[in-house]
Amino acid sequence: MPEQPGADIPRDGTVLAFDYGEKKIGVALGNFVTRQARALLIVPNITVEARFDAVSALIREWSPVQLVVGLPVNPDASPDEPEQPSMRLARRFGNQLNGRYGLPVSWVDERYSSRMAAMGGARRGALDAEAARIILQQYFDELPL
Repeated sequence: MPEQPGADIPRDGTVLAFDYGEKKIGVALGNFVTRQARALLIVPNITVEARFDAVSALIREWSPVQLVVGLPVNPDASPDEPEQPSMRLARRFGNQLNGRYGLPVSWVDERYSSRMAAMGGARRGALDAEAARIILQQYFDELPL
């Protein structure tokens, strides 16, 4: 089962972060030593097979020790409300990552990451990767020293 930040955090190694979307998935890369994130690429989310072929290639290339997935939390939702469809899809994607690759997954509230990416001047075609970078940087910033 994916974990929350702070649960047995590695002290070194690579981290991949994902900004899940129904059409595109932004990906960012960072590591526990520098605690700096950078936008990596955008994976087209066309089919389940194509999605996980691309993710598998990233896992092989970067050998991450941790995965991070942004959850689009609705700031106006009450705790009694069911999850929004986008949140349910992102959570499912994170659970699939955990199940397929056996890597720990942490969740980060990403409600404003795409807006921040646009405001930060990210090119239109790179917004999702920049949003993933913001998600990963937030994850690093919230880790204990």
